[in-house]
Amino acid sequence: MDRRSFLATTALAAAGTAAPTLARAAGSKTFVLVHGAWHGGWCWSKVAAVLRARGHTVVTPTQTGLGERSHLISKSIDLDVFVTDIVNVLKFEDLKDVVLVGHSFGGNTISGVADRMPERIRHLIYLDAAMLESGHSVFSLLSKELVEARTKAAQESSGGVSIPVPPAAAFGVTSPDQVAFLQPRLTPHPFNTYTSPLRLANKVGNGLPATYIICNNPLYGPLESSRKWIKAAGWKTVEIATGHDAMVSAPDRLAELLDTDSV
Repeated sequence: MDRRSFLATTALAAAGTAAPTLARAAGSKTFVLVHGAWHGGWCWSKVAAVLRARGHTVVTPTQTGLGERSHLISKSIDLDVFVTDIVNVLKFEDLKDVVLVGHSFGGNTISGVADRMPERIRHLIYLDAAMLESGHSVFSLLSKELVEARTKAAQESSGGVSIPVPPAAAFGVTSPDQVAFLQPRLTPHPFNTYTSPLRLANKVGNGLPATYIICNNPLYGPLESSRKWIKAAGWKTVEIATGHDAMVSAPDRLAELLDTDSV
């Protein structure tokens, strides 16, 4: 075989092997998964593994003062810091066409991110998440009794810096193996993220495609007002039959749901 024939054969072989890779890339998505209160990016490990195995890019940042960044906890951490955390992830990682998922408390964060940089977001997914309108704080969603209990716990445990960790059962996690994964990794949550308002220049969601996933077995009590808000707003909802921490209690089912066109 002469050199010209060898090069032509090599080019054809390369083209034949490249096609499947290109097909996978065309269907891939970029997920940014934002955790809730007391959690960290670690809580998404099993969901992220499934999505990555399917060829997707998955980023699981931890917000300031939590998880591996718990050494940074302080009274200066508020909702604006949480929003800026994720804005900077999208900016410095140059992430575009993002499926932005916010679990529980993380719903506030992704609302703020959508307000600031909608051009980088493909879809918002609120996973059993808190829904705040501009000017409202998370404490405005909760009952007076729960606000008083969390405020007292924060004062007694840390002088008002953080809210102590609840038991895993509070998140609907009761399986011994799942409790063993979850409980040791939970860290106290910055108190001022509950008292500071979410500041938006636009309506919640900023006109982006959005879906709300309800974890219905059992329903998470503190989100009752958020579920009512979603219903009144007429947003698209889907349900998953597991507890509040779906990424821990049903990671395979959750990954399947995130990777379908039903959300």
